[in-house]
Amino acid sequence: MANKLSAQEIANALQNLPDWRRADGRDAIQKEFKFKNFSQAFAFMTRVALKAEKMDHHPEWFNIYNRIDVTLATHDVNGLSGKDIELAGFMDKIAG
Repeated sequence: MANKLSAQEIANALQNLPDWRRADGRDAIQKEFKFKNFSQAFAFMTRVALKAEKMDHHPEWFNIYNRIDVTLATHDVNGLSGKDIELAGFMDKIAG
């Protein structure tokens, strides 16, 4: 089971995750990704889905055409864990 991150651990992690921010009203992080078109957005979602399935850690997301709004939290700890930070870093890496 994952461990809940402290406020300081979250602040430190966000320094290395450009454009990720704390979600309003909950213990989660959010980011908006924009792509050239729907195909690129969908390809990104597919790659993330494969990684998330391997991690057994799935994002909350919403897609309209070339935009994907992502929220990450770990429900088992009712907050953020290292899994969220790992998945956010992966998303940033493959988004280019």
